[in-house]
Amino acid sequence: MTDHLIETFADGVATLTMNRPEARNALSGEMMAALSAAAPRLAADPKVRLVVITGTGAAFCAGGDVKGFASGPVAGAELPTFEERVHGLRTGMEFSRLLYEMPKPTLAVIPGPAAGAGLSIALACDMRIAANEAKLTTAFSKIGASGDYGGSYFLTQLVGTAKARELYFTADVITGAEAAALGIVNKAVPGAELPEAAAALIQRLANLPTAAIGYMKKNLGMATHGSLSDVMDAEAVGMVRTMMTDDHKASSLAFVEKRQPVFKGR
Repeated sequence: MTDHLIETFADGVATLTMNRPEARNALSGEMMAALSAAAPRLAADPKVRLVVITGTGAAFCAGGDVKGFASGPVAGAELPTFEERVHGLRTGMEFSRLLYEMPKPTLAVIPGPAAGAGLSIALACDMRIAANEAKLTTAFSKIGASGDYGGSYFLTQLVGTAKARELYFTADVITGAEAAALGIVNKAVPGAELPEAAAALIQRLANLPTAAIGYMKKNLGMATHGSLSDVMDAEAVGMVRTMMTDDHKASSLAFVEKRQPVFKGR
């Protein structure tokens, strides 16, 4: 257990809150381990209908702990090999993949700065809502690093190759409002309105037909790298399976009876 990550659950919504406000919620080893442990568990839990990730206070996540990078290793400590360092980082980065691929919706609520790996984690989610004033940046080039946590993949999918390269090379800071205009976040609102707007979006996403959303995510993910035939094969399988669910049967009846369906995620 660690106090660097707060996990709560209510009404089908699991919320992961990065909790290092004194460091703008920069990733620590403890936080990364907790995130990595939480993701597969939440993905497999049928009671969880939506996963939300956010940060304590006025920040989302400032990325890696740059102060820790600058201080270097502890004197006398045995240094890991290059291969061990790569393996350790790659293991932690699985959190982004699981956010992106888990068969239920994921949402990043961005109240303030999202930088480096913090931005990458937000981009891994299905949707993002941000404060207009929030500052977003890839940041990596400012510390002579190339980037991690899947950001280069996710940003390219969202804005295209040219804009993604610009934002990675220059590490320009953009606001939440600018990110919404670019399609990096789905919605941006004044900071004072973010809690209410996020709550409304959370409620809407948590009430979706979770089983169908899982297959939609698989189809949409395949659309980024598969052929039309591959996507159609996946769509056919998903469509038949979801039409066998209780959600489909109940919502079809609700449609005929002209009332709102209540989805149960099965």
